[in-house]
Amino acid sequence: MMAYKQVALIGLGLIASSVSHAIRRAGLPIRVSGHARTQKSREEARRLGLGDIFDTAAEAVAGADLVILCVPVGAMEGVAKEIAAHLKPGATITDVGSVKKAVVGAVAPYMPGHVHFIPGHPIAGTEHSGPASGFASLFDNRWWLLTPDRQTDPAALSNLEEFLLALGAKVDKMEAEHHDLVLAVTSHVPHLIAYTMVGVADDLSRVTETEVVNYSAAGFRDFTRIAASDPTMWRDVFLNNKTATLEILGRFTEELFALQRAIRTGDGDQLFDYFTHTRAIRRGIIEAGQDTAQPDFGRIVTRN
Repeated sequence: MMAYKQVALIGLGLIASSVSHAIRRAGLPIRVSGHARTQKSREEARRLGLGDIFDTAAEAVAGADLVILCVPVGAMEGVAKEIAAHLKPGATITDVGSVKKAVVGAVAPYMPGHVHFIPGHPIAGTEHSGPASGFASLFDNRWWLLTPDRQTDPAALSNLEEFLLALGAKVDKMEAEHHDLVLAVTSHVPHLIAYTMVGVADDLSRVTETEVVNYSAAGFRDFTRIAASDPTMWRDVFLNNKTATLEILGRFTEELFALQRAIRTGDGDQLFDYFTHTRAIRRGIIEAGQDTAQPDFGRIVTRN
């Protein structure tokens, strides 16, 4: 039997709306309540039938067995303060932030002793945002990482894992600091590079904007897709994962210098060996079921 009778979603963008759709798809007997910061988003969520939508976060969490914080990392502390006194005893609180150590520091100090705070992060998403961007299959075969600590209640952790599996996700656990390093490699720095490459194209006076738009090859189109992601979210990610991001960015710069040298000196063997190795990593991602070999990242989206 599912442990949760009510799930509260604070922030009603891509992740939260997809959670609502996935709950409905799974046929779970769960009441969904929610809150978004803007009236426009609340009205859109009501129109889409995402759940019982309230004008305040405090109202949305009242009576909830599970509260999922789906707001940008920079907004976590404010939300934690607002809902703390209204949380049901025994409730589980989790989040979907792409950074974990900073979220723990922002949220944990405000959580009362009668609730369970288990930070989390679904490795799933698109470049779209807002209540209408969600779809039920977003989490299918995607990892949802949890970062419990030694004080985490085993039963609460088990209940959360069961819920996430019902949404279609795969669940893994790791320490918060290690999570931030891993995501710096797999997500944060790649996004920074994408933003930079699009910015370079925009600044290059010898290439017109029309040429960039009309003649975009697949690689640049993928960069622009990534760079279309929510700017508020990514601003907060980089400001709250400085150490890991700068470490990986430094390693990237070293690799880039080595490739520059190989190109300048005509070292074809080094380039071939490097590209062969990285191609194998790509093949491993496909074999792990985290992407397909189809064009456009295999992003065939089936919406409700």
